[in-house]
Amino acid sequence: QVQLVESGGGSVQTGGSLRLSCAASGSILRANAMGWYRQAPGKQRELVAQMYIGGSTNYADSVKGRFTISRDNPKNTVFLQMNSLKSEDTAVYYCNAIFLSPLGDYWGKGTLVTVSL
Repeated sequence: QVQLVESGGGSVQTGGSLRLSCAASGSILRANAMGWYRQAPGKQRELVAQMYIGGSTNYADSVKGRFTISRDNPKNTVFLQMNSLKSEDTAVYYCNAIFLSPLGDYWGKGTLVTVSL
């Protein structure tokens, strides 16, 4: 069982930056994928960024060039650096970890990001 705790959310003006952190209670070395998702009011949860065990990454088109996902394996922490924030980035951001052996799909409780004009 892995517990994920997000932090770093808050309120920022358009064009600003925030860095989200996701601290895992256990090792993320075996995680096949670590990712960030978000859910805006009235919308479905969507993938923002994902990093696979080999280091490759995947980003939503809406955040490419602005957001960067990274991981610190010794500290069991995943980060999401968000630059040039827009009002449409306002959402609750969730950390996710996927393990294949044994199978596991874990979620944090989320951290709120509010971007105002």
